[in-house]
Amino acid sequence: MDTKIGSLDTCKSTCTDVGSLPHNGAVSIPSTPITSAEWTLGSHLARRLVQIGATDVFSVPGDFNLTLLDHLIAEPGLTLVGCCNELNAGYAADGFARSRGVGACVVTFTVGGLSVINAIAGAYSENLPVICIVGGPNSNDYGTSRILHHTIGLPDFTQELRCFQTVTCYQAVVNNLEDAHEQIDTAISTALKESKPVYISVGCNLPAIPHPTFSREPVPFSIAPRLSNQMGLEAAVTLAAEFLNKAVKPVLVGGPKLRVAKARDAFVQLADASGYPVAVMPSAKGLVPEHHPHFIGTYWGAVSTAFCAEIVESADAYLFAGPIFNDYSSVGYSLLLKKEKAIMVQPDRVAIGNGPEFGCVLMKDFLSALAKKLKHNKTGYENYHRIYVPEGHPLKCEPNEPLRVNVLFEHIQKMLSGDTAVIAETGDSWFNCQKLKLPEGCGYEFQMQYGSIGWSVGATLGYAQAAQNKRVIACIGDGSFQVTAQDVSTMLRCGQNTIIFLINNGGYTIEVEIHDGPYNVIKNWNYTGLVDAIHNGEGKCWTTKVRYEEELIEAIAKATGEKKDCLCFIEVIVHKDDTSKELLEWGSRVSAANSRPPNPQ
Repeated sequence: MDTKIGSLDTCKSTCTDVGSLPHNGAVSIPSTPITSAEWTLGSHLARRLVQIGATDVFSVPGDFNLTLLDHLIAEPGLTLVGCCNELNAGYAADGFARSRGVGACVVTFTVGGLSVINAIAGAYSENLPVICIVGGPNSNDYGTSRILHHTIGLPDFTQELRCFQTVTCYQAVVNNLEDAHEQIDTAISTALKESKPVYISVGCNLPAIPHPTFSREPVPFSIAPRLSNQMGLEAAVTLAAEFLNKAVKPVLVGGPKLRVAKARDAFVQLADASGYPVAVMPSAKGLVPEHHPHFIGTYWGAVSTAFCAEIVESADAYLFAGPIFNDYSSVGYSLLLKKEKAIMVQPDRVAIGNGPEFGCVLMKDFLSALAKKLKHNKTGYENYHRIYVPEGHPLKCEPNEPLRVNVLFEHIQKMLSGDTAVIAETGDSWFNCQKLKLPEGCGYEFQMQYGSIGWSVGATLGYAQAAQNKRVIACIGDGSFQVTAQDVSTMLRCGQNTIIFLINNGGYTIEVEIHDGPYNVIKNWNYTGLVDAIHNGEGKCWTTKVRYEEELIEAIAKATGEKKDCLCFIEVIVHKDDTSKELLEWGSRVSAANSRPPNPQ
């Protein structure tokens, strides 16, 4: 799959495959004539961001990054998106990277860097290449024992760097022009290769200074492609095929690392060839096509979609492609799986039952090769089809009966198409959105590994900015919204037409079901009034508050009709105890896992 790099129309960004590499591993960079006045670090960094596809950079200004921001603004292929705070700028870069393959944010030294770091940690956990750029101190201040503002009052300026070392795969501190080109290119190429965030600090006095180093454009940089060890690949495929072909009712389960392994197409190829039932882990929803004829739903232990867990856990062999088994995805470590029945395929490693493990075997190569070796076996899917009973529908709300959450999501289901994308906030939206059936082409994103509440507001901003061919539908709880609400303002400035369903149930419902207490009750806001105040007559915005099903139907009709070009904010008032049955089960099991007593010493 070729890397698609070049100048893009940033007002109408389109999805590209940036981050995937050409077969020869070389990144081709288009040549654009530049004058000596443009031979600057700032212009070089701006061009590099455009070339990798990070055409929208999310930023918060500060005195250490202002000159750099001037050069980013001057780059015709790049749009600088000013955010309300650094945390949301990082979340927006995360959301942009989910759609486009790479994202970028720019903040100021330490006060900005330590604010954005939570978002960067989340991107690290989700294997997203985010370029985090920080405007650093004047290069002359290093080693002088001076104390600078925006620091903790010590003459050591490395606090921020040391914090970022644990949540980025590469760190570049650019303090001179001679090696700036090399440091920037190494950082960017490492982010693309490792599919992880990187940190670039640029001295505040350097971006505008012309230097001959930056006149050598294009200066191609090469990212060596990862290759499978052929002997290991062949041995792993042979053993795995033998393991699965002797099974009576094997199944396939897709996991979240399908994304970083760039193995989604190979997984579908294997599903087509094998005939096995196909399930998806909750954190991988949206990575496996749900319109596949053998798709059976989400495998999430005790809170799986109907009849899915029964098929997976009763199988005599299962292949997991890119799984992450944490306490959340395993429902408090309660999955009924056996190692001897499992083939675990990670991005560059394969483990077969209790037998051997094979390193240096890429997931996409393994799945593609295995597809050619398997006997077609529909037994597992036939068993699923035999026991499957169509899901019922929630009881219809009576006139003026308070709206229930399951009724809300039944109506959201009807809104989905290939021209939409769903962003699900941490909380009960995880469980309700998990039950949505995604049409072909419908996007879906949520942050399950890191699970930072408030993530969805910034991520919605970034995703919508990257995928302007889709209308984003965001499902956000009131507690999460209170963390990051400000950047609805930026959505309006960018002219986005997202539909936000603000689910107002008066607290942190997911925490209530794990362990309740008075701290889970929050101050109620007039959320529509807040968004109206943020709107302030500038941009296109429409808000409404709904309490009954008939009001919801009317609101959705308006949001998808006459207000289709507006940002639509629909506040849904529901009972504080109205949760999905899956959250009730999941919460009790996670609570049990959290409250295990210490082991005897």
